[in-house]
Amino acid sequence: MPILRAYLAPLGLFCVSSCLVACTTAHEPTQPKTALTSTPTVIEAVNTPAPMIPELLKEEFVQAQIKQGFTRTEVLAFLNKAKYNQGVIDAMTRPWEAKPWHVYYPIFLTEKRLAAGLAFWKKHEKTIAKAAAKYQVDPQIIVAIIGIETFYGQYMGNYPVIDALYTLGFHYPPRATFFRKEFGELMALIKEEHLDINNLKGSYAGAMGYGQFIPSSYRHYAVDFDNSGNRNLLQSPEDAIGSVANYFHQHGWQANAPVALPLVNNSKTAPKAKVWAGEKLSYKVANILTPTLALADSRDIDISQKALLIELEQADHSDYWLGLNNFYVITRYNRSPLYSMAVYQFSQQLKEKHATQK
Repeated sequence: MPILRAYLAPLGLFCVSSCLVACTTAHEPTQPKTALTSTPTVIEAVNTPAPMIPELLKEEFVQAQIKQGFTRTEVLAFLNKAKYNQGVIDAMTRPWEAKPWHVYYPIFLTEKRLAAGLAFWKKHEKTIAKAAAKYQVDPQIIVAIIGIETFYGQYMGNYPVIDALYTLGFHYPPRATFFRKEFGELMALIKEEHLDINNLKGSYAGAMGYGQFIPSSYRHYAVDFDNSGNRNLLQSPEDAIGSVANYFHQHGWQANAPVALPLVNNSKTAPKAKVWAGEKLSYKVANILTPTLALADSRDIDISQKALLIELEQADHSDYWLGLNNFYVITRYNRSPLYSMAVYQFSQQLKEKHATQK
């Protein structure tokens, strides 16, 4: 395997990206709010006149669901239960991931979230260890995801899931096809897991439960980890823990492998390599590291492995990181590199503090 020790940052030149725990933010649990990956204001069903669904689009959905085994009557009844929610559209157009890193990370890396994460880990120690061993996923990542997503179940979202997916699937052209499919997946999920559609709440994007799974992910990756006979991601932290671990396992997580490595840019110009923006991995480590863009810490690294370049915008400069396979796996949960870096840095805080408590 090709190994690299060249292109390492000279000692003392590297300035670490801030991973200090920030002050309390508006997202701390002072009052019920929506899931943390959404906007801070919860908007229930809004009394906004619903735009008409083109009959052709409606019929296409009906036919697609009939092919999945539903009757026309069942599909039409499901459609009739859904209501247009302007608040969903408003939230979708102002995601937190659009903010620069120095504004974004203090929302998530806080003392309260760290304390809550350690308490959750302690309470569910055996379940987390079992899931980590079964699915070969580092335990701190499981704990970090649930903490970032819902503050350990305190913010699961207050948007009616059926309304959120209906609104986005039929009235949000940029991603309507995707969300219309999720609307159909929700119909199947309700039947399979016997969920109460009238009281099913989640994020503005239709994600549910401790780990905020959209319907297709719920159907394909959720597991009955508490052996209760059903997969309950909304009320069973055990099922949520196992399901998050399974999701990461299925997407290729490598236990005990590095996630992201800090870099130092010794040039006054931006790196030549393209900053990753959600596309499939095309770069290898060798395509990113140069004499001026170096690893901050000396280590052996396989330069033939796939990698991505991460840019974190600080107030007066940019920090750069080398993202490896496990970082890319986190982006399968949420494609934003800022989200993934927040998860990673939070997981490292959890790991360090958890180790000192033993």
